[in-house]
Amino acid sequence: MKPIIYLTAMFWIVFSSFSMGLSLADDMERIEDIEIRFSEKLFLSDLLTYALLTNPSITASKESWKAAIESFRIGKSYPDPQLMTTYFPAPIETRLGPQDWSLTLSQAIPFPGKLTQQGRILEKDEKISKFKLDKTIKAIVESISASFYELIYIQNAVRIAKINFNLNQELLKISENAYADDRALFYDVSKAQAQTAQIQYDILLLEELEQTEKTRINTLLNRDPDASLGTAQDLAFRQVVYELKDIYKLSQTNMEDILIADEKIQKADEVIKLSEFENLPSFKLGLFYAAIGDPDVPTPPPDAGDDALGIQFGLNLPLWFGKNKSRTLKAVAGKQKASAEKTAMINKTNAQISRLWFKLQNSKRLISLYKGNLIPQSLKSVQTAETWFREGEGSFSDFLEVQATAYNFQLSLARAKTDYGKTLIRLEQLAGVILDQKRVEAKGENK
Repeated sequence: MKPIIYLTAMFWIVFSSFSMGLSLADDMERIEDIEIRFSEKLFLSDLLTYALLTNPSITASKESWKAAIESFRIGKSYPDPQLMTTYFPAPIETRLGPQDWSLTLSQAIPFPGKLTQQGRILEKDEKISKFKLDKTIKAIVESISASFYELIYIQNAVRIAKINFNLNQELLKISENAYADDRALFYDVSKAQAQTAQIQYDILLLEELEQTEKTRINTLLNRDPDASLGTAQDLAFRQVVYELKDIYKLSQTNMEDILIADEKIQKADEVIKLSEFENLPSFKLGLFYAAIGDPDVPTPPPDAGDDALGIQFGLNLPLWFGKNKSRTLKAVAGKQKASAEKTAMINKTNAQISRLWFKLQNSKRLISLYKGNLIPQSLKSVQTAETWFREGEGSFSDFLEVQATAYNFQLSLARAKTDYGKTLIRLEQLAGVILDQKRVEAKGENK
């Protein structure tokens, strides 16, 4: 299984390199097509696609994963052989003649199985790096989605505010006419003017917030901060089909931080096994060659001037048992630390899920409350208050109060919808699945 993981990763890199020219051209074409749509309408799918192609954080994390794959191959390789040459300015005289120079070629050989064990550790590092890439992508998806929902709220709030601003201008005229006819107090006129000014201020504030949110989206897309972005297209309400206890379980099998912690535990196990190899010797093989010159003697021996050739063998001796024991204890402590970190991460995630679940359900209740009861009742009350005022049975002040209440309820509904969407996105990042659709498990998969 482990070689398959490595080969799969290597195939991905080789295939990506082979098709890089076509891929870059296709990506640029997709970016240009999305750029054209950006100026008029904004779709969340377009924003996410664009970010996957251009966000520098995703690119950096992807390259880090590639580097981890290459580290796997490097770590499983033998050390480079060593070649050493020695030249003697004043040759050493031997029986066969002067030794002019020598050459030594050596190769270190770890104890059998040690390189394989190092590869298993590096494989865990590669998996951790891949999970970090997934985590980065999820974080960007969450940030863009949250900004998109916020932009929807702001644009809806601007629309609601402008409608109410026009209505308040009409109410202001009505109050002035009513005051002239002694059917309204000066207080009513002042209140209508104040409400109109407040809504005008709301519009100004919301328009500035809209530009701020668009700037944030542009930075996530690696675009110019002031680049044009159109109107965000509203998203359909999504009903969660999972229960809270199911989301707890999903997070433990899908959330990257927990998966990374689990890989660190497995890596610590492999480090413990590797520490056992530190108690075993490593070897060194070598080949020695010495160039011998002609001896300066009257009667040279028959083998005079013959070059010397030798074979070397060596090994290191792990005699310092205290140091070797400390290596093992350090690895065991690393595993216990990783296990504790995983437990802490699970507890932290469960607490986050519980808090987000409450916010999600509360937003859902508010949507139902405003949409089903408060807004219809407030709009009906506006009509009733207007009728009573025109018939002289109610005060203009009551009419203004009811109108302001209806306006605030409409804004609150838009806020609740946005909070629901943003909370759902965050909850889905922790669960690792789309929560409005039941995941279809493969046949034979453990449940």
